[in-house]
Amino acid sequence: MRTAIFKIDGMHCDGCARTIEALLSMEPGVRKVGVSFEAREARVLFEPHTVSEDRLAAAISNAGYSVVGTSD
Repeated sequence: MRTAIFKIDGMHCDGCARTIEALLSMEPGVRKVGVSFEAREARVLFEPHTVSEDRLAAAISNAGYSVVGTSD
């Protein structure tokens, strides 16, 4: 298991955070997701042999938000 933190631009409310959380939760290999509108970040616990950080970032971007940084 691995944890990644994605810094996100483009969230306007807690509803945006819930949308991102739901999208990331549907990705295979994702075990836990927490998205904070206030902190402008998503914290994702995932299985790296099943899903990559790039794929998770793409899921966020495809929903209309910008990933502006990541950290482990």
